[in-house]
Amino acid sequence: MDKHCIITDIIKSYASVSSGSVEALLDLVQFESIPKDQTFIKLHSRNDYDYFLLSGICRSYIIDTEGEDITLSFFQDRSVLTPNVARSFNARSIVNFQALTEVEIGTFKAKGLVELIKDREELRRFANSVLQKELVSKSNKEVQNASLNSRDRLILFRKQYKNFENLVPHAYIASYLGITNISLSRLRGNLAKDQNAF
Repeated sequence: MDKHCIITDIIKSYASVSSGSVEALLDLVQFESIPKDQTFIKLHSRNDYDYFLLSGICRSYIIDTEGEDITLSFFQDRSVLTPNVARSFNARSIVNFQALTEVEIGTFKAKGLVELIKDREELRRFANSVLQKELVSKSNKEVQNASLNSRDRLILFRKQYKNFENLVPHAYIASYLGITNISLSRLRGNLAKDQNAF
């Protein structure tokens, strides 16, 4: 499918936006292919862009004070990455973003959208919807980590991110779930046994 059509579908999945407003935003977009494993947004680096994820899988992550790699979020094709305003402080990124497969992205200057939404209410609704979805996602993850055991968190992960276990390094999934890689391996084995019992 044409890249512009994919972005149009992404935008309209968040809000009802007229063709004219979609075209105005598309005029800002440039396309880029990111190779697998490349970190394309780096912690503390200046980044003034927002991103459409057309295809592929990526993640946001940090390295904690003990040097541990912690996955914060996963993103899959036909979505919008965490908005610039929610992943930056003083115009510097507060997280890393890494391509876990080869990805195709559409990038645009965050201030370009800010200018557009001054006169286009429907694009303001789109931007607000993206931000709201991001906040709800983060809130849901916090609640799940606090209220569900690791087995149920893995089951929920599988529903949300189908087939990721065949595409994403298990260490990243384990850190996202808040467990060790050994614990994830044990959980996967136990779930497989449970399924084979029926």
